[in-house]
Formats: sequence, C-alpha cells, structure tokens
Amino acid sequence: MEITLALGGGGAKGNSHIGVLRRLEKEGYKIKSVAGTSFGGLVGILYAVGYSPAELQRIFELVDQTQLYGRDSEDGPALLGLSGARKWLDEVVGEKTFADLKIPCAVTAVNIHTGGEVILSEGRLKDAILATIAVPGIFPPHRLNGWELMDGGVLNPVPVSVARMLSPDLPIIAVVLSDPMDKPMRPYTIPVPSMIPRQIVERITRMNIAQSYDIFMRGVDISSRAVSHFRLMLDAPDVIVRPNVHDIDLLEKVSVADVAQLGEDALKEVLPQVKRVTSWGYRATKLLFGKK
Repeated sequence: MEITLALGGGGAKGNSHIGVLRRLEKEGYKIKSVAGTSFGGLVGILYAVGYSPAELQRIFELVDQTQLYGRDSEDGPALLGLSGARKWLDEVVGEKTFADLKIPCAVTAVNIHTGGEVILSEGRLKDAILATIAVPGIFPPHRLNGWELMDGGVLNPVPVSVARMLSPDLPIIAVVLSDPMDKPMRPYTIPVPSMIPRQIVERITRMNIAQSYDIFMRGVDISSRAVSHFRLMLDAPDVIVRPNVHDIDLLEKVSVADVAQLGEDALKEVLPQVKRVTSWGYRATKLLFGKK
C-alpha cells in the first residue's frame, strides 16, 4: 500500500501533519515520497531525512519558540527574523542535502521578483526550508541561487502537483490546513513571539496598526482559501485530509501532542477513502482510464 503525500502550510497548525504521518504508518501505508509547502515543507523534509513521527513530535516539543525569531544581518525586511530558526536547522538538518534523503521530497517557494513558483528538490535542505517557510511580511525572503524566495503557499498552498511529479502512479493524500470557502472568517492578531509580556501584547492589539493588520490578513485569508480551493479542484488529489485546526494562529504556542492528535483524528475519518484509493481495482482503473 504505497502512497505519496502533499502537505499544506499553516504555521503551528502544521503540527497536525505529525499525526497524519503516524496514523498512516500505523495502518501499514508506505509513504514513498512527500511534497510540502511552508510548515508542510518543513515536516516533509524532516520526515524524508528519516525522522519518525515520534521523533518529529519530540523535536517540535523541545523547540524554544522565544529563541526562533530574532534578527541578524542575514534578515531582510519583515516583522520577524529567523536567526534562531537558522541555528535550530543547523542542529536538525545540518549541511544535509536532498541527495541525503531516504525518500524523494520537494518543497515549493515563490520568486518575489518574477512571481513564479520555484520547486526546490536539490541543494541544502536548510536553504529549502528557509525559503518555503518565509511567510510574506512576517519572515524575510530567503536568498538562494540569485532568487529571493518566499512561502510557496502564495501560489500552491497544498502542493498536489509536486507530489504527482514525484510519484506519478501513486495515490496522493493531501493534508489541507486552510479553511474551506464556507467557513466563517476569524480575527487576526499581529504575530508576537511569546517572550513579549502580555501587557505589551494587549497594548499592541489595541493600536490602529493591529486593526489594519486584522483586516489585511482577513483579505489574505480569503485569497488563500480561494487559491487552495481552486488548486485542489484542478490538481485533484485522491484523498483530502482536513484536520480541525481552524482556531490555531500562525505562531501560536501549542501543545504539539494535541495538534498532532487532531491530524491523526482527521486521517482516521477518511481511512475508508484511503483504503479505496490504494486498492488494486481503483489503481488499475485509474491507470487504464484516468478515472477515480
């Protein structure tokens, strides 16, 4: 029972990917390749390196989030920097490249000068992660090979097309962290690292800039939902998994175990679909006629 995965972006929501991976392994599925965007790209690369779901959960539980978003000379214009994240990546992937991966993996980014999608599947893993997680305006673009790259979710929130490129003949399980089109909008607050005192955070949220940010992010959310919706219609994964992560903010400090469980619960709900699309009859019909 072989499959390929497309893991969507969503910041802290992405911890739910761990539970999806865990449940798929429990059910005996072999993940032959993985494509990811943003946090999904981070999880995808670490899984492809060889970290188990249990190890991934432990890695993310041990991260000191207050140390990730400092700024240094490498950071361009953005609300937050990634100096701590770069040091953390030195520990978890070091100088490994895509050639060191156990299974094929690719992540997406967007060139801020051309507006084109960039698929990263070679070179240093650290560079690919820093590019795919560079949420516009929140984190600085990552310079690589003469490009300036930002979060691939701008164009391809759930990289089904990339997963199909990696494993053309395998069923694609897409993990979608953005809300469906008919879900009510939620308020947004300026992402502030948890080390900032609560009183200061409350004062920031009352400022005009915070209210403007809320309106701006709602607009971005509407666009992101639409892009995700139409890309999923166009790219047509075999199964869509939607963890219940609606209320989790981009940089929220969460219980990794609890969010991972949301992913496992969501995968459990669609297990009948996964079993169907991995059946011999389904795959044979799709190969012969191109139909589900």
